[in-house]
Amino acid sequence: MSTALTSPATGGRVPLATAGLLIGMLLSVLDQTVVAVALPGIAADLGGSGNMDAVGWIVTSYVLASTATGALYGRISDRFGRRPVFVTAIVVFVVGSALCGLAQTTAQLIAARTFQGVGAGALFVLPTIALSELYPKHLRGRVQGLTGGVFALASVGGPLAGGLIADTWGWRWIFYVNLPLGLVAVALTAFALRLPRSGGDGRVDVTGAVLIAGATVGLLLVAEWGGRAYAWTSGVILGLAVAVVALVALFVWWERRAANPLLPPRLFADPTSRVVLPATALLGALLGGSVVYLPTYLRAAYGMGATQAGLALNPYVLTFMAVSSLAGARVGASGRFKPYLLAGSAVVVLGFALLSLLTLDTPYAVLAVEIAVLGAGFGLLMQNLVVVAQNAASPADLAATTSAVVSVRGLGLSLGVAVFGILLARQVQGRAPGPGVTAAAIPDVLFWGVPAALVLVALMALLPADGTAQS
Repeated sequence: MSTALTSPATGGRVPLATAGLLIGMLLSVLDQTVVAVALPGIAADLGGSGNMDAVGWIVTSYVLASTATGALYGRISDRFGRRPVFVTAIVVFVVGSALCGLAQTTAQLIAARTFQGVGAGALFVLPTIALSELYPKHLRGRVQGLTGGVFALASVGGPLAGGLIADTWGWRWIFYVNLPLGLVAVALTAFALRLPRSGGDGRVDVTGAVLIAGATVGLLLVAEWGGRAYAWTSGVILGLAVAVVALVALFVWWERRAANPLLPPRLFADPTSRVVLPATALLGALLGGSVVYLPTYLRAAYGMGATQAGLALNPYVLTFMAVSSLAGARVGASGRFKPYLLAGSAVVVLGFALLSLLTLDTPYAVLAVEIAVLGAGFGLLMQNLVVVAQNAASPADLAATTSAVVSVRGLGLSLGVAVFGILLARQVQGRAPGPGVTAAAIPDVLFWGVPAALVLVALMALLPADGTAQS
């Protein structure tokens, strides 16, 4: 990697820039989960308790907006620079957070969450790109391991933080706390982040961005509504499915003709990318299902409150963070990713297999060991997959490759939550509702993580041995 990319920020600026980027990343992931625990209070305050489907869009609108815009930000930052685009996105996120806190109706809050999500789309993608440019290639694994830890902390800690803030100060402060943190991120990155532009002087592929955003939103709506709000054979779901296929086909056609494509077709000619992208989507789905439904199991099986359930997930979070950091350092030193990725996918298979055997009599100590196993597997996989894709990309394609991987993971995560939710609804269908029924059904749902993780093992076996070491 060139000196221009490894030392654009000198002296003490690289640590400060890193801190600013990680704060932005923390905020983007945190706001996916922090709101869920406060939804009943929000509904009661804004008068939406009679229509919880509408209230659910407070979460869904944010996820749709951030997932749909994520792929675009890499190309925009190629054209205008990482720092101005990241700072602008943070400002959009902060303004959206303020508007969320000031909302007086459910419709206003959904609109503000959508605006906030547009800013959030950059806050995981751009730090992942910028950190790979701030540090030399042999340190990428270690630095990206930190981002994996941030993801785990924010994903699982979000409900805990949301519950504590809502109980102490009220739900509006869930959004207001973003303001000082966001401004700190702006100040740090505006001062310390110094990266050269990547030479993307052509037009931003707006047409491609609109097509892929439309396909992403349509796919997420199919997963969100199918079998619940609408029957799978309904006109709405079938129409959305047809629209998704058509938009994807149009996107592929357009990208082959665009002067400066959002996702250059050559990315998919690379054998490493052809493995990493589907593997990352599958990993996201498994992450989403576990992060959402493990707290539900803790509350249903052990009678824990939201705060207690959040704390009970510490073995998962701490193992995820520790393994992500340590594995990143070891992999960065050796340059050998494939053994760690194979081991991680095998450990994920084991983790889901153990969780599928849970019963109502399982002691929490046993569950703690099992979720620690799952956290270790995810820690070996998550950011190492990103680094593999980055190392296989040319400098000109670094932003596009990173955007694709991170966006695909976000899409997979959202789809995983929806699919696991559908499986849970089928398990409890026709049975009297109650905590015991839910607790008994969730291990059966988690069982489906086993065959999905076995596919992940197969994909890791297909990863080229030398695809991780390309200069």
